[in-house]
Amino acid sequence: MPSPIHDLCRRAPGPAALALCLLLPLPLSAGDAGRLEVVADSGRRIASLPMPEGEAWCLEWNHSVAGFPVLDCYRHREGLMVLERSHLPDFAAGLDHIPGRGRQVSDGEGGYWIEGLDEPVPGNRYRLRVGSPEVNHRLLHEGRRLSLSDRAAGERVTIHLRTSAATP
Repeated sequence: MPSPIHDLCRRAPGPAALALCLLLPLPLSAGDAGRLEVVADSGRRIASLPMPEGEAWCLEWNHSVAGFPVLDCYRHREGLMVLERSHLPDFAAGLDHIPGRGRQVSDGEGGYWIEGLDEPVPGNRYRLRVGSPEVNHRLLHEGRRLSLSDRAAGERVTIHLRTSAATP
């Protein structure tokens, strides 16, 4: 059964509650569905979000040359962090579709989605050097944006989906 704080974090009625939930190091128990955690190499917790089975989130950032937003979108699927799709508004430096890796679909605005990637992330985690405020790496979840760059620009972090079935 979720704790009252866990329930508060799921509802997050305002900015203060959201800030509290992002920073709370809530341990997983056998009944917990999962958490998405961002932790700096120093061990400092940058964010911790409830992430139950089936829940989706995106990592969004501004392209370092063209400046437009790019998205990688994930889902908690059967205890795994799975990259489902990416949004690329342009074929700018380093951005293109790799044939055989998902399918390219127009976004109707001159960019495209790469759908059907369905790639499990090894170990349910990946490393990221958080970009400057101009790059502004941010997590998108349930209609909210959390800037990682505001909290950890230039730092190496691990983004990790913790589940009771996954590695600690």
